[in-house]
Amino acid sequence: MSTSGSTDFEPNVAEFVEEAFERCGLELRTGYDLKTARRSINLMLAEWANRGLNQWTIEQATQTVTEGQNDYTLNANIIDILDCSIRRNTNGTDLDLQMSRISRSEYLNIPTKSTKSRPSQFFLDKSNTPVLKIWPSPENSTDILVFNKIVRMFDADKAKNTMDMPFRFYPCFAAGLAYYISIKRAPDRSVMLKQMYEDEFERALSQDEDRASFRIAPYLRHGY
Repeated sequence: MSTSGSTDFEPNVAEFVEEAFERCGLELRTGYDLKTARRSINLMLAEWANRGLNQWTIEQATQTVTEGQNDYTLNANIIDILDCSIRRNTNGTDLDLQMSRISRSEYLNIPTKSTKSRPSQFFLDKSNTPVLKIWPSPENSTDILVFNKIVRMFDADKAKNTMDMPFRFYPCFAAGLAYYISIKRAPDRSVMLKQMYEDEFERALSQDEDRASFRIAPYLRHGY
């Protein structure tokens, strides 16, 4: 049996929405249909983040410390930090010291936050704009914080944009969107579509865990 030899299957937002509507037994007809579907997509991506489906939204970042400064404001798209280390260059060699994560209460109960030394603990204050708090206070302005951050997936905006995610997540994405749309437009199919979504989600999650070394940051790419 011959094959196409092509590996460029990459549905855009509108095509995913059309697939989801068809699974609901509906037709994509109006601009409002697309608008409400995009809203469902963004809500679903938020749900994925809450569920911990973040293996492929992990990025490494660095932040040079400032002597005597404990707080560092991070980008608002950061959901969490997996780990953090402090890097110091000694005689031309970078040495990384793993830092321990502490809770909010543990950080608040530190009586001498102004104590200067090599930072060994960190706490992420997950406010609207996340703040990375470290202790002890840096003793120089040359050490570098190195951390793996979980970043928020980009929203779906224009219909011609593609969701740049690993190929194996396509079934999960389509099934989830169909379920979300069914809640609003085809409630008689919601139970069936929810089960399909959960099955695809578990399958995608297990595959992602099996390939933990394969991590990319998704983004919306404009189609032409």
